[in-house]
Amino acid sequence: MPFDRSHEPQREPGPINLQRYMFVPNYAGIATFFGLPLCLNQADLRAGRVDAAVLGAPMDMGLGHRGTAFGPRALRADERILPNTAAMLVNPSTRIRPFDVLNVVDYGDVAVEPFSIEKSMEPIRAMVREIGETGAIPIVLGGDHSIMWPDAAAMADLYGPGKVGVIHFDAHPDCEPTMFGHLITHATPVNRLIEDEHIPGRNFIQVGLRSAMSPSNELLAWMHEHGMRTHFMAEIDRRGFNVVLQEAIAEALDGPEYLYLSLDIDVLDPAFAPATGAPEPPGLTNRELLPALRRIGHETPIVGMEVVEILPYLDPGYTTTMNARRAIFEVLTGIAMRRMGLPGPDYLDPAVSGPPSAQHI
Repeated sequence: MPFDRSHEPQREPGPINLQRYMFVPNYAGIATFFGLPLCLNQADLRAGRVDAAVLGAPMDMGLGHRGTAFGPRALRADERILPNTAAMLVNPSTRIRPFDVLNVVDYGDVAVEPFSIEKSMEPIRAMVREIGETGAIPIVLGGDHSIMWPDAAAMADLYGPGKVGVIHFDAHPDCEPTMFGHLITHATPVNRLIEDEHIPGRNFIQVGLRSAMSPSNELLAWMHEHGMRTHFMAEIDRRGFNVVLQEAIAEALDGPEYLYLSLDIDVLDPAFAPATGAPEPPGLTNRELLPALRRIGHETPIVGMEVVEILPYLDPGYTTTMNARRAIFEVLTGIAMRRMGLPGPDYLDPAVSGPPSAQHI
């Protein structure tokens, strides 16, 4: 169902810059993601020729542990770097300024139903689809991982059954059929997408699984039956992260025409992401995850992404929020590199990566 826009004031369409001054410190002004301009509808996105739009989905009823609904607000407002000006940011490994290459905006938040997770799914799906219909890449700020169902389903709506794959970083498989009798939870979105939304199991590539509770032997058999391609931390420990990452990228390109990236922040070790609802040691380090996300943005056809499961009230050092924001910045850098046609794999700027003889030692 389309959103009712009749109440909006009449104005010329286009992104709205909410920053009053050229240099706005992060503690001042109206918080948008990286201080980016705001768009409110498809006319704004089209007039601004927007490449990517950041959308908040403040949903936390699927976790059984309230607080992730404040994730989008924290990701917008809790930056610790003094300048909150996107144009000043350069990726230190590639020397790319992604916001010079891509037109990125903030698209506000979905109007979720605060008393019903079921009634929140379709508004999320509709607004993600609304962004994608303009050709912009939706970047969804969670919220708990139940939003993966409407987010990735919107991609299947746009691009067609069987054409979308999901690269899924997580400590948990999230493919339970139900959780305590509930179909819609943070532990069930993959099952919903495979069973209901025409995203084949073989189009799911999972990295980082290590939960002590899931999957059960029965669920693991279901995952194998549906052809899911899953890389547990045990495999990463045995083979090395770079080997597994290279294989995961190859798998992502084997079949799907388009890819959706789902990042549950708990794929990081709790040392790097303490503020999450289901921390599981031992996990990935940020030195492993962040370059991997940049590579995926660069080397695969990403059409959307989400970052979920951040609980700001458990983040006294802002560690989790900082790593989540940097994760999005790395993906945007990779997308910008793809747009620029830079060579791969694993492109690094020679000025900062050292002489060739010193690399990969």
